[in-house]
Amino acid sequence: MQPISDGAMLSPWEPGIFSLVLFGLLVLAFIGFQLFIAHWVGEKKESREKSRVYESGVIPTGTARLPLPVPFYMVAIFFLLFDVEGVFIFAWAVVFRELGWTGWLQMAFFIIVLLVGLAYIWVKGGLDWRESHRSK
Repeated sequence: MQPISDGAMLSPWEPGIFSLVLFGLLVLAFIGFQLFIAHWVGEKKESREKSRVYESGVIPTGTARLPLPVPFYMVAIFFLLFDVEGVFIFAWAVVFRELGWTGWLQMAFFIIVLLVGLAYIWVKGGLDWRESHRSK
């Protein structure tokens, strides 16, 4: 593969910035055209029934804001925290041989820190759904 020269970068026949910008502009123009046609052709009849909130065929009653218990949010945060760990471990596993023992020790330290964090959450009752451990 050879580097692209400065003159070829703006040429429409060579891959480069010009081709990317042209493609982006064409995509935006096509999307704009579709939105314009949909707005122009679409019906614009307002009615009380069309303005009503639709929720799976059931007419809603009351407010949609129901308080969720804090454990739902805690589980979501813990899931995100420990799920990202899997991404780092997978990336490390892909380049395991190139990193050698230094990479292995760094990943071992990373996993130990995560296990200490998990133990802390466990001791504090973050994984327990009962109300008795919430006061710690």
